[in-house]
Amino acid sequence: MVKEDRSTWKANYFSRLIKLLDEYPTCFIVGADNVGSKQMQTIRASLRGDSVILFGKNTMMRKAIRGHLDKNPNLEKLLPHLKGNVGFVFTKCDLNEIRQRLLENKVKAPAKAGAIAPLDVILPKQNTGLGPEKTSFFQALSIPTKIARGTVEILNDVQLITKDEKVGASEATLLNMLNISPFSYGLSIFQVYDSGTVFSPDVLDITEEDIRKRFMEGVTNIASLSLAIGYPTVASVPHSIVNGFKNLLALAAVTDITFKEAETMKEYLADPTKFAAAAAAAAPAASAGGAAEKKEEAKKEESEEEESDDDMGFGLFD
Repeated sequence: MVKEDRSTWKANYFSRLIKLLDEYPTCFIVGADNVGSKQMQTIRASLRGDSVILFGKNTMMRKAIRGHLDKNPNLEKLLPHLKGNVGFVFTKCDLNEIRQRLLENKVKAPAKAGAIAPLDVILPKQNTGLGPEKTSFFQALSIPTKIARGTVEILNDVQLITKDEKVGASEATLLNMLNISPFSYGLSIFQVYDSGTVFSPDVLDITEEDIRKRFMEGVTNIASLSLAIGYPTVASVPHSIVNGFKNLLALAAVTDITFKEAETMKEYLADPTKFAAAAAAAAPAASAGGAAEKKEEAKKEESEEEESDDDMGFGLFD
């Protein structure tokens, strides 16, 4: 097979990228730092049939996108995010499903000196199994230890590495000595492109309940502001009506003015014993219902006791 020359290879790459951008309405912009070729093959296999992964030089991706802006101007929103070791994952499937597959395909990796830590690393208290000769190594890292049964034991949990800071040589050596691989590497999702809109992948975590809650908080704020300044809005009108009705009831209570909704209130105010009689009538009914339930439970218990007495504590096959 004859190898393509560089110009032909570039032209084919540009054509493929533009074709994918036109064919797929959504894609992830992903980073591939610390991802090996074997792991990349596994990721491609897990997404086969549902997504297409394409990487390349940032300059080539930018050039291809700029040359296609006259047909799709929305692609310009992708350009600021093409930095570092990034690529595209094109898909027509549910974004949450594809994201979950990407997050599942991660491989544990040891800490390397000079690498940027993606998370905090807590060294738990444990018996390390290392000999007493390693005590000075722990002392240099300010890790409290003691000798237990001829081995070094860590007394307390210690934060060995801080997120977004470089891993020191001593910390990396210690973790390797303890056979601890604290990091997991895979494709990292930086941004999501969906039909001309670019947004953070955190948006995919928002549920309908979250949207409903935020909407109701906004309605509450609008209603409060409208009531405070006396400016009626759709959100504040129901509250204004209720408040006005309360004022009418209060006015009716202290005057001879009456209307249908205020008649019951006036009756109770004129003769409070009616309310007491109604409450007293409701109480026996509730207590009678509770007593009936208790009687039924007592009958069930008695019948169960009689059955156990008839059996004399023996089963059919004892």
